[in-house]
Amino acid sequence: MTDSPWLVYLLECADGTLYCGITTNMERRLGQHNGQVPGGARYTQGRRPVRLIASRACGCKGDALRLELAVKSRPRAQKLQFLLAGESVSC
Repeated sequence: MTDSPWLVYLLECADGTLYCGITTNMERRLGQHNGQVPGGARYTQGRRPVRLIASRACGCKGDALRLELAVKSRPRAQKLQFLLAGESVSC
């Protein structure tokens, strides 16, 4: 079990697309997405470099997964605004 908070993050890829995910270690995960360390999503492998445009801490993994799903279900124009709005998505 980790003491680090779960983060939901939004990346902008080199081709202008957005990628949303969750992690407990943003520095490591960003390195993975940019190919500096092993790992990362297949989606970002061909769209490097990626840059972090927003992140939000959540209380637990379940909250992070729900927020990630809520962000992904929004149209592109609303993703960043929704993530930063601070609306609760917990049960």
